[in-house]
Order: sequence, then structure tokens, then C-alpha cells
Amino acid sequence: MAPDFDRDSTAMQAPDTPPAGTDLDKAIISSYKEDMRRKKGALLPLEIEILQAAAEATTSGDGWIHGFALAKALRGGGDGRLTSHGTLYKALGRLTEAGLIDDHWEDPDTALAEGRPRRRLYQINGTGRAALARAENIAGAGDGSRATGPSTRIAPA
Repeated sequence: MAPDFDRDSTAMQAPDTPPAGTDLDKAIISSYKEDMRRKKGALLPLEIEILQAAAEATTSGDGWIHGFALAKALRGGGDGRLTSHGTLYKALGRLTEAGLIDDHWEDPDTALAEGRPRRRLYQINGTGRAALARAENIAGAGDGSRATGPSTRIAPA
């Protein structure tokens, strides 16, 4: 349906647009719908992939990995789900907040010696390993392959 022309002003207004200064009805906005929110204890496929990459970093080094190295690991073996570094860092923040990975800033002298900014380093912890094992079990990806299914519930039953 084409917008109606408001004859009292030169502005055009869509027919279902609330008048200026009124509250929007959040029930009709899709991002406010309850079914769009993630359930507590669920991991997104990207978060599972981050945990998998962090677990792999433990076997190939000291276990600490920085965000850019994670992005390269995900891009190399993933399915293109990582669309930007903002996506990665938001997911890392959620995983840290959930207590599944630990983080810390590297020693400033190391960064200075290498002539670059400090890096924030991440490492999967015991809680993250347990959550990853549950997620891989649920997703049927216990063979170490990358998870590609929908959100996986990882909270204990």
C-alpha cells in the first residue's frame, strides 16, 4: 500500500506509522518478540565454533589465543558465519560473561617489543570445555567436526 499524503503538511506518512511523539507498539516489532530471544543456556553455532577453536589452540600452544587469530581459524574452517570482527568480539564477550572462556590483556612489554597494540587473549576453561562437550554431544558432532546446526542447549538438565 502506498503512503498517504498528509494534506496539512508537505510530509508523507505511512498509514500504519504512529503519530510523532507516541510510543511504538513493541508487540508488532519482530526484534521484541519473545520467540526471537535466545533461551538461557543456549549456545549459537558461532559460539560453539569459537569454543572449538579455543580448545584446538590449547593443544597447539599455550592455550591463549587473540581475537584476530580466532577470526582466521574460524574463516579457514568455518562456513562463512563470521561476517565481521564485531560479530566475533560480541560472541567472545558473551562467552566470557557466561564464564566459558577466560580473558586477559597481554603484557604491554610484549606488544611494545613487537611494535603493535596490546592484544586481549582468550582461553577456554573447564566450564567451557564441559559446555562444548555437551553441545557436541547434543549436536551429534562429537567427532570434532564444526557444529553447523541451530542453537544448542548446553545448560545442565
